[in-house]
Amino acid sequence: MKILVLSCPTGGGHNTCAKYIVEEFLKNNIVCEFKNYLDIIGANTSNMVEKLYLDSTKGSGIIFKNIYKLGELYDKSNLISPVYIFNKIQKDKLANFIINNKYDLVICTHLFPSMALTALNREMKIPFINVATDYECIPFWDETKPDYFVIPSELLIPRFLAKGFSKEILLPFGIPIASDFLKIKEENLLPKDKDIVLIVSGSMGFGNIKNLILKLLANIKGVYFVVICGNNTELKTSLDKINNSNLLVVGFTKQMNYYIKNSTIVVTKPGGLTTTEVAVINKPLIHMMPIPGVENYNAQFFSQYEMSLTALNIGEVILNVKTLLNNKNLQQKMIINQRKIINKNGASDLVKFVINKYK
Repeated sequence: MKILVLSCPTGGGHNTCAKYIVEEFLKNNIVCEFKNYLDIIGANTSNMVEKLYLDSTKGSGIIFKNIYKLGELYDKSNLISPVYIFNKIQKDKLANFIINNKYDLVICTHLFPSMALTALNREMKIPFINVATDYECIPFWDETKPDYFVIPSELLIPRFLAKGFSKEILLPFGIPIASDFLKIKEENLLPKDKDIVLIVSGSMGFGNIKNLILKLLANIKGVYFVVICGNNTELKTSLDKINNSNLLVVGFTKQMNYYIKNSTIVVTKPGGLTTTEVAVINKPLIHMMPIPGVENYNAQFFSQYEMSLTALNIGEVILNVKTLLNNKNLQQKMIINQRKIINKNGASDLVKFVINKYK
């Protein structure tokens, strides 16, 4: 059996989830490969789409918010979306790639390749599975026709049923996190003499993090603030100039699981993948300043089931950090709810299902 996992670089979560899935299949001795769907249909397209996404999320994310709201409105119109039409045009390129490389199954962690496969399956049958990487059925998922659809929680089944998916194809395994992510190597990367507040700015380091850090340092004493800057080298350079012994700055890291485990609480943008990484390690969580759109749904889901607090501005971040640091009962309540609702074994459950269903 040979499996292809497709994603797109519109945010780091889709790609990271895809790589977790590949890792889990390889661990089970099943041939599995990751590919950026946009590279298959053309490198120029890939660069253009990634740039458009990054530009739309800059500042307060107003452009992305408007695009997302337009998508929701279009979704309700029952018209074929321009997004589907664009990806339908690419189906022959994708078909050639799949056939030439002799893949038996395709798994999509992004909407775009799923749309192309849906169009392709009107002409020939290629088995494929969708994987949602956010806690919401986002606009245009309902234009796809997968064999099965992995969703983040059984609590979201009504949301996907409302979009027209049959219950029989919904697999509430959770957002797949590779099992090795939970095997955390003990290292000495962090001090142990004070509480640690971990701040994750996202895969690209969005937002006015420096201003947030300066105000946290001024308002909360006696704790370490550890900032993960992701790929944003400009942010890291800026934060490195702050002279404060309670601030520790980290650039891109492959040891995110270590930093999460060894923190007292985590403050992060409410991306679906990062949020799930925190939850499977069971850490008190604060969602900060969602990019308008699907991140709002992620934050709402976690706060609704008392797995996190949400902060819409810097003042609320400071208040929530103080609240969580001083309330051990609230910390424990979040952890208990995360354990009840978020499946740690999402990737391995997906692998077991594929083996039983397709192999």
